Amino acid sequence: MNFYINILFLLKVLFMIPILAIKFNDAFLFKFLKFGVVGFSGLIVDFSITWICKEKLKIHKYISSSLGFVVATGTNYTLNRYWTFNNHNPATIIQFGKFFVISLVGLALSNILIYLLNDKLKWNFYFAKACAIVIVSLWNFFANYLYTFTG
Repeated sequence: MNFYINILFLLKVLFMIPILAIKFNDAFLFKFLKFGVVGFSGLIVDFSITWICKEKLKIHKYISSSLGFVVATGTNYTLNRYWTFNNHNPATIIQFGKFFVISLVGLALSNILIYLLNDKLKWNFYFAKACAIVIVSLWNFFANYLYTFTG
């Protein structure tokens, strides 16, 4: 339990100070809206892959959800890099690595939320996944805004 408290404290320290320095102006809002549009397209990719794997291929729900998340991460990275953040950093592999690590943290958060909402609270799996996506999207936006696509 202390491990999780330490991780949460570290995330708070790492991201709260930079978040306080963000200028919440029209340009920021426009990036956030673009990120939302890309996220919605990723949601369609994610849910489609998840549904195909879970319902048609009968793959376990967490593996199916993870596969959907990983495929959506690839499409989201490309769209966010060029459209949302208009970023042309030549270090694409390093940048994608940052994006992917942030996405893996998001995946872990997503699976924890799905477990709590679906397995423990008995909510519908897809409703639980949708709730997780909304929460994880906020994490993904701010982490990528402050870390992946800076400069």
